Amino acid sequence: MGPSALRLVWIYPDLLSTYGDRGNMLVLARRAQLRGINVQIAQVNSDQRIPADGDIYLLGGGEDLPQILAARRLRTDGGLAKAASRGAVVFAVCAGYQIIGTEFGGVEGEPVPGLGLADLRSGRGERRGVGEITADVDPDLGVERLTGFENHQGVTHRGPGVKPLATVLNGAVGNGDGTEGAYTGHLLGTYLHGPALVRNPSLADLLLRWVTGATLPAIDPRQEQLVTELRRERLAAVLSHNQRTNVSQVSRRGTHRQPHRHQQPHRHRHRQPHRNQRRTGAGTSGAQAPATAAAPAPAAAPAPAARWHRHRQPHRNQQPPWHQP
Repeated sequence: MGPSALRLVWIYPDLLSTYGDRGNMLVLARRAQLRGINVQIAQVNSDQRIPADGDIYLLGGGEDLPQILAARRLRTDGGLAKAASRGAVVFAVCAGYQIIGTEFGGVEGEPVPGLGLADLRSGRGERRGVGEITADVDPDLGVERLTGFENHQGVTHRGPGVKPLATVLNGAVGNGDGTEGAYTGHLLGTYLHGPALVRNPSLADLLLRWVTGATLPAIDPRQEQLVTELRRERLAAVLSHNQRTNVSQVSRRGTHRQPHRHQQPHRHRHRQPHRNQRRTGAGTSGAQAPATAAAPAPAAAPAPAARWHRHRQPHRNQQPPWHQP
């Protein structure tokens, strides 16, 4: 930890911050302050250098192109890799989770180099995972059951020395193999939004323990009331949804819908031509009416060209300011 405060570094919020991932930074700061720990925060945009003296680095989710740009800039900058090599904590969500690995899938599924901070390889899966997840965390971490929201089409494979964060109980995809997230050393990644640390305060406390190296004092239960209610609500909602889904599947299995007692078979009426409609058959004179050629369909308007935005390159000496939350 810094000489006078816990230093949180929120990396590239201008590129990687979907589904309220900024909340992860806020909840870490709040839970540290409730324990009497001073906090300093650096929000580092993609045109700024990554400070190498932070304690916890946070990466959020993002779409394909911002993810690729973020990975490219982080490789060039080198600050996050330097911090991770000295043991700083890295918490990465969704796109950020893929970036800390060795490679991930690009816009068309092509492999894009990651930072190589962890032995993780991500690619494009066959189906998109959208919805709530619950998962039981590796018992070695001492973290309660996870709850969160996923929206991605990635699958992530772990190399030797990288452990799954949790085993999926209910949900769509996770890593694609029945697990969710991964961790190695002080690096931890997950596909869960929510934000993940707001829904799972014990996971936030794990990151704080990694920094302080000590058991954290308990927080006044009155300060935990809203968090406890949120967790209870989301866990109950997932359980209720799964029960309704199971009942619906059982009720549909092997059944055939009977027609309603008033339902009649559909009969096709022969539509008579309108009185003003010209017939193509024989007229009153017995002559064949001339066929009329159909007018050609109008050409489709061309799709508008994609707009590209220039992105300002960072100045080599530009540093983000530390500030008190």
